[in-house]
Amino acid sequence: MVVLNKIYTKTGDAGETALGNGSRVAKHSLRVTSYGTVDETNATVGLARLHATGEMDAQLAMIQNDLFDLGADLCRPDMEKDGDSEYPVLRMTDAQVERLEGQIDAMTKEVEPLRSFILPGGSALAAYLHLCRTVSRRAERLTVELATMESVNPAAVKYLNRLSDWCFQASRIANNNGKDDVLWVPGANR
Repeated sequence: MVVLNKIYTKTGDAGETALGNGSRVAKHSLRVTSYGTVDETNATVGLARLHATGEMDAQLAMIQNDLFDLGADLCRPDMEKDGDSEYPVLRMTDAQVERLEGQIDAMTKEVEPLRSFILPGGSALAAYLHLCRTVSRRAERLTVELATMESVNPAAVKYLNRLSDWCFQASRIANNNGKDDVLWVPGANR
């Protein structure tokens, strides 16, 4: 366990930060932006959890832990050097992706058939889950872009892709299994 004796280090005052392998990069680098957006996703999941109970809250708690794993994965660009690390390197796994897929499949069986686009809203939990969905999509876009330039664990990209789908289906569960979804009405305000 790492003990943080001091929260501020002053090492980032010049606009750089350390990656998990110790190398220093600009704070605006795409890798830092990617894992920073994963952290932002985690914060939105925390907001959703304020309104979740039971199984939904337990699944969101697992997702929050996964998102920390994902951030740890993305902050380690040197995948080929992982064996030399002082600490075990955390990488996303296909099992984490498959767990989300299983939960999505289970939720899909519970919701009303989708006949229209859905507006974010309904219950507070559903609204926050839509926020989680959109922020995780942004994290995915950034991570996919990063993967065109640097080494990225494919399971990290898959996880982000499934997470936004998970949040969508969970929002429908939060809206009385889709019965209380707010449906888009094309041209309603013309």
